[in-house]
Amino acid sequence: MKYDVIVIGGGLGGLECGYILARAGKSVLVLEQGRQTGGCLQSYRRNGLKFDTGFHYVGGLEKGQPLYRVFEYLGLDSLPWHRMDETFDRITVAGREYALSQGYDNFALRLAEDFPNEKEALKQYASLLSETESRQLDGLNPECQEDDFASSLCETNAYQYLCQSFRDTGLIDAVSGASLKMELRKSSLPLFTFLHGNSGYVGSSWRLKGSGSLLTGALAEGIRKQGGEVKCRAGAEELIGERHRIVRVRCTDGNTYEGDVFIGAIHPALVCRMIKQDGLLKPAYRNRIFRQTNTFGVFTVSLVLKPDELRYFNYNRYVYRKADVWSSASPGEIDRVMISCRVPEDGAYARQIDLLTPFLWEECLPWVQTEIGKRGEDYLLWKERIADACMVLAETVVPGLGDAVEQRYISTPLTYAGYLQAPEGSAYGVRKDAGNPLEVLLSPRTPFPNLYLTGQSLMMHGVQGVTQTALFTCAEVLGRDWIWRHIVEGK
Repeated sequence: MKYDVIVIGGGLGGLECGYILARAGKSVLVLEQGRQTGGCLQSYRRNGLKFDTGFHYVGGLEKGQPLYRVFEYLGLDSLPWHRMDETFDRITVAGREYALSQGYDNFALRLAEDFPNEKEALKQYASLLSETESRQLDGLNPECQEDDFASSLCETNAYQYLCQSFRDTGLIDAVSGASLKMELRKSSLPLFTFLHGNSGYVGSSWRLKGSGSLLTGALAEGIRKQGGEVKCRAGAEELIGERHRIVRVRCTDGNTYEGDVFIGAIHPALVCRMIKQDGLLKPAYRNRIFRQTNTFGVFTVSLVLKPDELRYFNYNRYVYRKADVWSSASPGEIDRVMISCRVPEDGAYARQIDLLTPFLWEECLPWVQTEIGKRGEDYLLWKERIADACMVLAETVVPGLGDAVEQRYISTPLTYAGYLQAPEGSAYGVRKDAGNPLEVLLSPRTPFPNLYLTGQSLMMHGVQGVTQTALFTCAEVLGRDWIWRHIVEGK
């Protein structure tokens, strides 16, 4: 059988593309190398509990917001979403606590209580956040020839913008403190990435009552209901071309599948490595992809709590030992952590909490050549030592956390690299650079007229960013007018 569209990768972006294209009447095949779909959103089970690998909360799901419109189309609006407290993020920097509130006006007013001399600057910043969130999908409007707003943000350095906007360095820490969900780099992070990584959450913040696999499971089921196929344990190994087009994909099990259109919903470097025929892929494009640098990874400590020990808290905590949240931690030092509490299935007490901290690939190098489950006793001791450091920092704002723990499970960037094929265990894909945006902001298009890319390495990462990128990828297949009418406007 020949498919209209073959999607390589069953993470969020690949499944969203598969769902949209199947609903548009295309015959769709999604190939996933792992045992389950989900990518960074997949879950794993231990002792009857499900744990998330990368999903903790999402912004922009209030009715009328851009992500809500897309999720409504994808059938994800009916999942058990749980709205977080008005103060959805609490930031502690060098012992001083700040509160981030939902609602753009509330956000500015609440921070102005701590920084009264910055009231006007905060109003302007909140206005920019609101505009960024509301204009997320402008680039899909067929009447919009060029998105000058987004282009200017991509060329602006986020840290420099904050330093020019706010006089108080404490306020820079406050508005940046919830950004462990991206890579804060003073020298390169574009304002576009920074604003998009924060704006939706200020609009509205939500958790799922359940694991992130609810999202990807619903999408996979939706694809199948519309006549599409989703195959797991079907790792794509080679993209085969004829006459400057990709015509088929060969999987590691020897099966081959023919298609008219192919979408690489994995890291772009992995897509390029699948094109093995001499002369098929232009060297300039291959070299451009391979010279991209990747964002850092994440070290995660997943805690199982004793019953009725710690009450559920409906917000996130971010803790920094020292001021200047934009500074990089020294190797071997744990000086920041995000604390995220899973919505309990019943009752008022938490059963699961995740601790996350940014982590460099370089620290994992001694075990790069080892296999999962066979890394040795020194690796296990190393993980436990770092997990202990995360616990010490978390307990500064959640007293008694250690005594409440029944069990804990630990993952590192090596885990990401092993299970998700993420180069260097990167949590957020290719690093963006305001100083060279045209080099690192990758287009869904490739040198092949029927091969496209999608996923967090292109425009943006996170649930919101990957979803938006999936729309742009599908627009290459269906046309911007189709995406605008059927999804954005909902006609």
